[in-house]
Amino acid sequence: MRASDADRDQVATVLSTAYAEGRLTLEEHDDRLSQAMAAKTFAELIPITQDLVYTGSPQPKTAPEPESQIDTNGATTEPDRMMAVFGGTTRKGRWRVRKHIQAYALFGGQDLDMRDAIFESPVVEISGFWCFGGLDLKVPEGMEIRDQTMGIFGGTEIKHVGEPEPGAPVLVIKGVCLFGGVSVKGMARRPKATKAAQDHWRERTDEWQQRWAERAEERQQRWADRIEERKRRHSHRDW
Repeated sequence: MRASDADRDQVATVLSTAYAEGRLTLEEHDDRLSQAMAAKTFAELIPITQDLVYTGSPQPKTAPEPESQIDTNGATTEPDRMMAVFGGTTRKGRWRVRKHIQAYALFGGQDLDMRDAIFESPVVEISGFWCFGGLDLKVPEGMEIRDQTMGIFGGTEIKHVGEPEPGAPVLVIKGVCLFGGVSVKGMARRPKATKAAQDHWRERTDEWQQRWAERAEERQQRWADRIEERKRRHSHRDW
């Protein structure tokens, strides 16, 4: 396709802008402008501004969407039964929270960390009975908590959960606290350690282990020297 005067003028404008912004030297600007004015086809104009074409203002960076904690694939209708009698139950890490949880504690405790858990339903219900025992829950901030428990010389404490966030799971707690209690604490998700951080702490750990080993060796040597000194003293006394 033959190049028009308007095409050459547009190229000249791009070159002048690039020179004004410091992206071209005076010699480069004059050389490319001469090529543009002598160009007869549109294909000859393309290489002149190929590395200078303005592509628009940079788009503002948006924060990455939080990783969804709800996954209904493979969900089961069977309740997750937890019982602690003179003992305890602990769940943490990347575990799957079923739609229904039945929790019972008698002189025992249950510690459920849901910050990194996967919820099999948008609404999770925990029903239980806590007698001289308790349930400690750690939930991600923004999770909606609905307290429907009854306390008899006991109760439920909810703090630091913040305002409910759209799309966050909902937790419904039902049951009776008899000389026991339920504690719900909203906590931020634990950040995953980067490889650089892991390498850093691995180096620090190796360094600490080496120092402790050296100190332990020094202590052993000092004790050995003391023992030898005592032996020499006793031998002198015998003489």
